[in-house]
Amino acid sequence: MSLQDKVVLITGGGSGIGANTARAFVEAGAKVVLNGRRSEVLEYTAAQIDPTGKHIAWVAGDIGQAKIRQKLVFAAVEHFGGVDILFNNAGVFEPKHFLDHTEKDLEDYLNLLRGYFFLSQAAIAKMQKRGSGAIINTGSMWALHAVAATPCSGSSTAKGAVHALTKNLAIEFAPDQIRVNAIAPAVVETPLFDSLLTSEQLASFNDFHPLGRNGQAQDITEAVLFLADSDRSGWITGVVLPVDGGVTAGRN
Repeated sequence: MSLQDKVVLITGGGSGIGANTARAFVEAGAKVVLNGRRSEVLEYTAAQIDPTGKHIAWVAGDIGQAKIRQKLVFAAVEHFGGVDILFNNAGVFEPKHFLDHTEKDLEDYLNLLRGYFFLSQAAIAKMQKRGSGAIINTGSMWALHAVAATPCSGSSTAKGAVHALTKNLAIEFAPDQIRVNAIAPAVVETPLFDSLLTSEQLASFNDFHPLGRNGQAQDITEAVLFLADSDRSGWITGVVLPVDGGVTAGRN
């Protein structure tokens, strides 16, 4: 693996996919800076992953705000010397009929897109100084494959933009050896769904996936580590990779 001593920024890092991926990066020898909105959650997660604090730091706040993005990148440089990998993972998601969307709904999604956009900008400036880097964006299966039972035009509008951003950055920064890819998950059992579905409702989506089960955080972690590791995916950039149990392969 080429992850030893790499410095990784992870947004949405307090729980679920972000926390699971952070643990895997640290176990692979990387240094990690976590971001999320709740400081108490980040502090707990960081302590669980590395009680010594030598390999992990955290910055709380909304990445839609410039001052939080600046603090996050500064923390990576201050604690660990730079930035090698960015996992843009923070997310909001709520299936909702198009006619029921409010301006605030769309603004929340676009605020997250703003965070992805400008945090990537700040991280790339640091990656250029290192001579290479990798960005992995969290997109969405729904932005590739609309599903009538789960209408989510607001989220998919923003995630479609994430997919487009991924490809544009991949081309623009390929000469700098900065690879930019995205994953497009389907239903993954994380705290994101706690306020949306009961455990029984969430379980009902197992059959929605051709492989017969919902995704787990580890499924996403494996894809992220693969795309972050230049020894394993060094000739891959500009890809939007469905990690979706087969949903986008065809009708199930």
